[in-house]
Amino acid sequence: MSQAPDVWNFATHEVTNQPAPLADVNLFSGDSALREGVAREGAAAGLAEMEAFGAACGSEARLELGRLANAIPPQLATHDRYGQRIDVVSYHPAYHALMRGAIEAGLHAAPWRAPGPGAHVARAARFYVQTQVEAGHLCPITMTFACVPVIAREPGLAALWLPKILSDRYDARDLPLSQKHGATVGMAITEKQGGSDVRANATTATPTGDGESWRLVGHKYFVSAPMSDAFLVLAQAEPAGGSAGGLTCFLMPRWLEETRNFFEIVRLKPKMGNVSNATAEIELRGALAWRIGAEGRGLAAILGAVAMTRFDCMVGSAAGMRAALAQALDHCRQRMAFGRALADQPLMAVTLADLALEAEAALALVLRVARALDASDNPAEAALARAAVPLGKYWLCKRAPGLASEAMECIGGSGFIEDGPMPRLYREAPVNAIWEGSGNIQCLDLLRAFSRQPETAEALLGEIEQARGVDGGFDREAAALRAEFAAWAACPEGQARAVAERLACALQASLMLRGAPSAVAQAFCRSRLGNAGGRLYGALAADADLDAILTRAAPR
Repeated sequence: MSQAPDVWNFATHEVTNQPAPLADVNLFSGDSALREGVAREGAAAGLAEMEAFGAACGSEARLELGRLANAIPPQLATHDRYGQRIDVVSYHPAYHALMRGAIEAGLHAAPWRAPGPGAHVARAARFYVQTQVEAGHLCPITMTFACVPVIAREPGLAALWLPKILSDRYDARDLPLSQKHGATVGMAITEKQGGSDVRANATTATPTGDGESWRLVGHKYFVSAPMSDAFLVLAQAEPAGGSAGGLTCFLMPRWLEETRNFFEIVRLKPKMGNVSNATAEIELRGALAWRIGAEGRGLAAILGAVAMTRFDCMVGSAAGMRAALAQALDHCRQRMAFGRALADQPLMAVTLADLALEAEAALALVLRVARALDASDNPAEAALARAAVPLGKYWLCKRAPGLASEAMECIGGSGFIEDGPMPRLYREAPVNAIWEGSGNIQCLDLLRAFSRQPETAEALLGEIEQARGVDGGFDREAAALRAEFAAWAACPEGQARAVAERLACALQASLMLRGAPSAVAQAFCRSRLGNAGGRLYGALAADADLDAILTRAAPR
C-alpha cells in the first residue's frame, strides 16, 4: 500500500487570461466623444470641474456604491413595533451616498439655480457620467429637477418649496419641510385603469373650504421614490360653485406641519430592474394637497415636467449604452482567444465598432438637445427641443436594450453572471422606454407636434440639413426627407414609428457628420441611413476604419 506524501498540492491550475475590472478610470476625460461634445455644445467653461467629477465617479469606491445600492434593495415598514402607521422606506447607506453626491453635483437643480449658455449641457454631461455608476437613484433626482418649473407657476408654493428643492444639501430624514435642509419631489400620476391615458384617472380632489387646500382620494399605481418630501399628483377636481373641475395638478406634501399627510404606502413593486429605486403603490385617504394651475388644466400644468423627465430618459439610455460598451470593449481588449485579443478578431472588431457608433450617436443627440434647452428663449431652438425630445426619447430608449444584450454577448458567459455589472445594465436598459410615456406615446406626440406646431417639423428638418454637402448618402436621405416634409403632419398613426426612426437616424447622422471624426461619421451614415429599425449589430461596410472607431471609444 503506497504511503501518502507529507504535503499534498491540490492546486489544479493558475488563473490566467481574465481581464482586470474596469475601475479607477475617469468617466469624463476617458470618453473622447463626451469631452468634445461638451465643449462643442457650449459648456467648455466647466471642463475642469467635469474632469474631477468623472474621476470621482469612475473610482472603485464609487462603483461599489452602485453595486451595493442594488444588491440590498429598499425595504418598506408600514408600521412600527407598537403598531403605529409609519410608511417608511429604508435604503442601504450606499443609496444615500449616491443621492448626496448627485445633489451636491447639482444634478437636481443646477440649470435652475444658474441658467445660461451651457447650463443644461453641463448638467446632462454630469447626469450621463453619474448614471454609469448607478441609474436607479437618479429617478428621484430627475423628478425633483423636472418639478421646478411646474411649482414656479404658483408663487406661494414656490416661496415655500423652491428654496429647499434648490438646496445643494441632501436630507434623507423623514420630517416636515420646515425641519429639513433640502427636499426632493416625486410624481404620483399613474393609475391602474389608465396607464398612459391619464385622462382616465379616477382620483378625486375636493376643496376643503379654506380657499387653498384640497383633499385627494384615490389609488396611485406607480409612485417612484415614495420617501420624497412632496409629489406632483393629477386628480379629478370636483366642480363646485361654478368652478371648471376636471383633471388638475396638485402638490401633495409627505408631511403636514405636525403630522404625516393622509396617504399610505400599500407595497413596493418587485421590479425586474431599477432595484435601488423604490417604486410603490399608494392609497390617498383624504391627503391634503395644493393646486398648481387652473382646474381642468392638469396636463398643461405638468407638461414642462414631463418634457424634462423624458429628456433625462434620453440621457440615461445614452449613458447605459456607454457603460455597456465600455465593459464589452475593455473586456475584449484584454481577453485572448485563438492567439490574439478578442477585440482584434475581425468579426468581434466590427461588432464592437458598431456598438461604439451607436453609443456616440446617442450622446451627440443628447448634448444637442441639451443645447436647445439652454436656448429655449429662441423660438427655433424651442421648436427643435419640442420635436427632438419625444423623438430622442423614443429612439435612444429603444436602442439601449439591444446594445446591452449585444455587449453582454461580446463578454460571453462572464457577462451573464451576477458577480459583474452587465446583468444590472441589461435589466436597467428597458426602463426608460417604458417610463414617462412608452415608445408609441412618444411617436404619437411627435406627430401631434408636427400637426399643431408646424414650426417643430421645420426646425427638425433644418437641423438635419445643416450637414448637407459632406456625405452623398446623407444628402440623398436629407433630400428625400425634405420632399416628404409636408406629409409628416398627416402621417397615419400606424406609420408613426417608421417616420420617427428615419428622422432619428438622419438627425444623428447630421450631428455625427458635424461633430465626429470623418471615419466615425461616415461609418455611421453608411450603416444607419436607409436601414433604420430591424438591423443587427456587426454589419459595417468592409472599408470601415475599425481602428479609428475603437481607439476613440476605448474607456481607458
